[in-house]
This record gives sequence, structure tokens and C-alpha cells, in this order.
Amino acid sequence: MALASRGRLATSLLSLAAILFFLLAGHPAAATGKTGQVTVFWGRNKAEGSLREACDAGTYTFIVISFLNVFGHGKPTLDLSGHPIGPIGADIKYCQSKSIMLFLSIGGPGTDYSLPTAQSATDLADYLWFAFLAGHRPGTHRPFGEVELDGIDLFIDNGPADHYDVLATRLWSYNKEFRGRTPAQMSATTRCRYPDPRLGRALATGVITRINVRFYGDGYCAAYWEQEWDKWTAAYPQSMVYVGLPASEKTVGYVHPKNLYYGVVPVVQKAANYGGIMIWERYADKQSNYSGYAIQWA
Repeated sequence: MALASRGRLATSLLSLAAILFFLLAGHPAAATGKTGQVTVFWGRNKAEGSLREACDAGTYTFIVISFLNVFGHGKPTLDLSGHPIGPIGADIKYCQSKSIMLFLSIGGPGTDYSLPTAQSATDLADYLWFAFLAGHRPGTHRPFGEVELDGIDLFIDNGPADHYDVLATRLWSYNKEFRGRTPAQMSATTRCRYPDPRLGRALATGVITRINVRFYGDGYCAAYWEQEWDKWTAAYPQSMVYVGLPASEKTVGYVHPKNLYYGVVPVVQKAANYGGIMIWERYADKQSNYSGYAIQWA
């Protein structure tokens, strides 16, 4: 009798386990909900104030310094809209002490960049590693001094799509030298229409862990943003996806704070890989205080 009871118990447990397995396997990924993460682009207008001032605003958890906008044809060049380079290293260190992450974005709206060969992609990755990240090599000038940024953002709006996958994998390979941390993190800031015409191959490498999707500057996306959001989050389930919005009401795609709260946030936070809100850009945000709303609801 004892053996029979044990047998029935084992059968019951196996049946219960099977039921739980199928229920869990068929259950959709849980919604993320609020993350409290707000990203802003800094460096597009000298009147926006210093990087330190941006970090003291109390509404950003992540800042993207923009842009390194010349590369692939000679010496890479920074364009920070007239901001003096000298104080930025100390500002970066200060911001990191407040647990704010900082990336350098490459590319931007200009046309003075491309990667004509795989070697040019490798060379740029090496330069970024040694000039801005955790690498240190004699003879390589570090514009921000010895301070180390947390990663690199790809904002490739113009030019051919070639070799950005090579750049991404080369840069990511440097992480193998470290244990317990990832000093060469990567993000991509894409156009809202999926797929992005220039960053598709780079995203396919799987090493880009953050995607800022720009739901502005495009009338189509202003109307059909939900469909595009679903495409992005479904295509890259291993990456955190951020909804990119403009802080200026003059920009196509501007979302009034009331509509952000009632219309956008409930939709985007259903995605299991929702990351937060990305704001374009610090100068406009300083005028409108858009991030003051975003940080409450992100």
C-alpha cells in the first residue's frame, strides 16, 4: 500500500509539473513596468550649460555626449557645439560619482563620416577604446583625460551602412580582457522605422544592449508609433529598448506630457525589454523641463 501511495504521489507530482511547464512556456514575457531610466543627449548647443549642470538636474540617469562626427577619412574629430573640452573630463568623473552613465555618440546628422573598409572600422574601434574607454596606449591622445566613459553609441544617420558590424564586434571584443565589468558597452540610436537602413547589421551582432528608437522627426512614425515600437521590441528581445522623444514642442513627433502619461507610457511599459525614455536633447529640455515629467513616469 505504501508503495502504491508513493507511486500515485509521484504520478500526481509529475502531472502537476507538466501542467506548470506548459502554463509557463505559453505565458508571454512579463511587462517591465517602470524602470526610472531617462537618457538625454548633451552637446548639441552651447547654451544648454555644462555637463556637470546636466548631471545636477536630477532628472537624468544616462547622458550621451554628442558627437564624434568625423571618422573613416583621417583623424576622428569631436563636435560639441563650442563647449570647451578642458572641463569635460572632470565633469564626467563628477557625473559618474552620482551613478550617471555616460556614452560618447558617433555619427550624427552630418555627412563627414563613413567606414569605407573593414580595416577602417577596426581602426576606429581601437581609437575609441584607447582614447575614450578603458584602454591606455602610449601616443594616443585622450581628449577627456584619464577618465573612462562607459560606452559608445552609434547614431548613424548618413552614408553607407558598411562595416558598422565590424566596429561593434571589435569594440566588444575588448571586454574579454575584463572580469566582473563591461567597460566597452554599446548602444544604437536608430530611426523609428524598422529596420534601420544603416544599423541593421550592427544590431544583428547581438552586442548592442541598448537601443534608442527616435519616434520624432517623421510624420509616419508620429501616426504609427505603436506598430513600430512593437517591431523593435520583438526584433531585439535581448536588448533594452528606449522610446526616444523630443523635448521641444516644435519638433515633429512631440508628445505633450499628458499624452505621454496616458497614451505612451502604458503602451511601451508592456514590453518585457522596455528600457526607459530617451530625450532629444538637453538644450530643449532645459527650456521645457520635459525630463521633469519623464523621470516620474519612466
